[in-house]
Amino acid sequence: MLKSYGRQDLTLGPSLMRVNSMFVDDLRLQPPHTEARYGSVRKAYVVFKDDHAIVEQFQRWMVHNYPVDEVMEIDGADHMALLSTPTELARCLADIAVKYAA
Repeated sequence: MLKSYGRQDLTLGPSLMRVNSMFVDDLRLQPPHTEARYGSVRKAYVVFKDDHAIVEQFQRWMVHNYPVDEVMEIDGADHMALLSTPTELARCLADIAVKYAA
């Protein structure tokens, strides 16, 4: 049996859910993505070598078809690299931040 605060949570939860982004109207005002705008952003990609959800071959295909400035790799990283290889992921992200900031 649910406690009284459990029932309140079940009632409150759905009222807080949003089907769409809160910014849909703002996004409609933005021009669509263009090659010039896409190309103005520096991009890096970290390949998770043991990802079985997005296998390495497909990750390489994405990098080939949507070029980036740098590709880094993490051996032993699966789809949830934050859990499987947190130190290595943090190191990659810190290196990217230092290299491409400003």
